Amino acid sequence: MAASIHGVLPEDTAQMVNACRVLVVGAGGIGCELLKNLVLTGFHDIVVIDLDTIDVSNLNRQFLFHKKHVGKSKSQVAKESAQMFNPKAKIEARHDSVTNPEYNREFFRQFNIVMNALDNRAARNHVNRMCLAADVPLVESGTAGYLGQVTVIKKGLTECYECQPKPTQKTFPGCTIRNTPSEPIHCIVWAKHLFNQLFGEEDPDQDVSPDTADPEAAGDAGQSAATSTASTNDNAAGGVERTSTRTWAESTDYNPQKLFKKLFHDDVKYLLSMDKLWKKRRPPTPLDWDNLPQSESNQTDAASLIKDQRLWDMQECVSHFKDSLESLKQQYRQRGELAWDKDDDAAMDFVTCTANFRSYIFGIPTKTRFDVKSMAGNIIPAIATTNAVIAGLIVMEGLKVLSGHLDKCKTVYLNRAPNVRKRLLVPCRLETPNPECYVCSPKPEVTVHLNTSHVTVKVLEDKILKGELNMIAPDVEIDDGKGTILISSEEGETEENNNKLLSDFSIKSGSRLKADDFLQSYELVINIIHIDKLPEEQEYIVEGKAPAPEPAPTTNNAPTNNTITTQDSAVSSSTSEPSRVQGPAGDCNEAQAAVTTNGSNGDQAGPSAAIVEEDDDDDLIIMDDEDEEEQAQPMTAQTASPGKKRKLSDSDDAVMAKKAKVAMGASGDGNEEELVILDS
Repeated sequence: MAASIHGVLPEDTAQMVNACRVLVVGAGGIGCELLKNLVLTGFHDIVVIDLDTIDVSNLNRQFLFHKKHVGKSKSQVAKESAQMFNPKAKIEARHDSVTNPEYNREFFRQFNIVMNALDNRAARNHVNRMCLAADVPLVESGTAGYLGQVTVIKKGLTECYECQPKPTQKTFPGCTIRNTPSEPIHCIVWAKHLFNQLFGEEDPDQDVSPDTADPEAAGDAGQSAATSTASTNDNAAGGVERTSTRTWAESTDYNPQKLFKKLFHDDVKYLLSMDKLWKKRRPPTPLDWDNLPQSESNQTDAASLIKDQRLWDMQECVSHFKDSLESLKQQYRQRGELAWDKDDDAAMDFVTCTANFRSYIFGIPTKTRFDVKSMAGNIIPAIATTNAVIAGLIVMEGLKVLSGHLDKCKTVYLNRAPNVRKRLLVPCRLETPNPECYVCSPKPEVTVHLNTSHVTVKVLEDKILKGELNMIAPDVEIDDGKGTILISSEEGETEENNNKLLSDFSIKSGSRLKADDFLQSYELVINIIHIDKLPEEQEYIVEGKAPAPEPAPTTNNAPTNNTITTQDSAVSSSTSEPSRVQGPAGDCNEAQAAVTTNGSNGDQAGPSAAIVEEDDDDDLIIMDDEDEEEQAQPMTAQTASPGKKRKLSDSDDAVMAKKAKVAMGASGDGNEEELVILDS
């Protein structure tokens, strides 16, 4: 192995490699390459944690796995395969979730370094907090197609994973999904909601029937429809009892023709009665089971394509609708509630054909099964070579950390194509901690804007503390001088509080809550600001910043600055190809802006990198070092990090404009780039 071959590594580094203990979190696309690299470098003491099992779709890029391993534990098989490269390596495999209580601060303190190869934000946030609590260096990473990123996180010296807000994922108003779709993703989301209404976990927020509460549907027909709907809910008044979509479907034995007629004809006719919706929009066209539109596609060209890449006409969609409905009906009767899975053929066919029915009705381009799978599963195709490059960079940055050369560590971005300076790999200086970070600052605080008369304790716990602030087992007390316990992590201890409103506990503007997650060794102060009315479809707004010393008065307007996250459940739109920023001073900004999203768990691999610093003296990363001196220009400008300045070139105007656009995230029209990357 490399560490045992004289001259390959400096002697002190080789000794550290032989002696250190490494934790690898994740054994997927990056994790497989990383384990192989670690044992070939000479690391002998490795623990790998992964909860997943091997799927056939993993085999094209996760080279430690073979067909015979499908269904087995990723961590266990990765261990066995990696040891074939170096039988002397001691690898401990754990088929488990890293968020389990046994992986506490003391567990993390066993290790000299932690290397992340994860694919979701929640786990990354948790590992970030555990490494901060244990004061263990973390090498974070991620890939998305041809793009990748590696960074180093060290408590007190660099930004942590949560120092900069991650772009919130694209969400869509319920009335858009149910009444006025205008993009393919709207129809795909509707189709997934329909799947859950028929076969999965029923959620009232995923209703697929026309939304009579749509504020635009205020015409005579819409108003009368809303009134009619309200009256049918009142059995005592003699109205007709409404039934759920599933109950009605079961009563028809999931008859495909009846389901089709209701969903794609009757409901559409009902939408047409809401006349105000269509004054400035193309009205939908109901489909008729007995008179489907004829295909205009070129059958010769279509025949040469594989099933997933052919665009189904309406006749084919009906055929797949009938077959998938029958298959899902049988699965549901045998297994009970189903979870939508992009790798289940029947589930995938169902969403594809129903989304295309919906698209045709609203004059939206239909999509192939391949396209629908990518969008519905929030998939960016994984590239094996990207994983390999990033895994190599993880080890290189890890060697610097273990050698005590943290000052030489970089955030390194992998681009899709060489930039104007002929670079694929762009190294950038690590940023210092954000003093306002609600995770790693000395006194973490956040401000939550909400209506205390509407938000319950359960919403505070599930959606805000666990969903937005990524706590695992929070305990919360009101900072009222009495130590009133609002939420306890002990099961059943404060269950009676769940459905009570925050106002029932005299929580108002200026109230402070003390939250403590013992599993993460994490404490947080939550400042409450009461707002009578928040922006449409938002239940709360979280800011990673304490308010001014004097509490703000109650207002009907929600804040618009410094917002980190909102309540809405996330659904990603398909990503656009990153554009390129010209000019040498824009290297890091360009690389950062080029990173793309990977769907529902989309997130950024590591902290931001706003300052360009070339890597002349880096002997562990090979880079093109031409034009090293081209970064200085006479003008200075304040950077995003407080108190720091850097040189500003003429090209930075374009860079800053691009960064501003990227920062808009989900607030735009769906074509923005997002600063998030992942391996699927």
